[in-house]
Amino acid sequence: MRSLFDLSTPAKRFRLVAIWEAVTWAMLLVGMFFKWVLGFEEAVAIPGMIHGVLGFIPFVLVALATAVSLKWDKATTFWALVSSVPPFGTVVFERWAVRNGKLAELSAAHGTPAPEAPEAEAQPRV
Repeated sequence: MRSLFDLSTPAKRFRLVAIWEAVTWAMLLVGMFFKWVLGFEEAVAIPGMIHGVLGFIPFVLVALATAVSLKWDKATTFWALVSSVPPFGTVVFERWAVRNGKLAELSAAHGTPAPEAPEAEAQPRV
């Protein structure tokens, strides 16, 4: 569990924030159950605020920072941002990104090398 709180790289920060965003989604879903099933109208006020301010917004900011740091293409960045909309989508995206070499050392530890940048053609030295 110690590695979850290691924030030394963009990929590790992304993982932590993706998981935290999913946790705040779970809290909001519990609040929605209390509101819509049990009739407690105010049940979503606090979980909704927590999810928005401490879950969704930080995830979007960290996803954009990670996209810049790890040089994600536009499609990967788009899907990272879209993953914040459905419940637990950020965790699904994070797992996909690890498997597909998009999260640097997390992907390498998983056995998936990060995609290599295209090499420039060698120019003959004169």
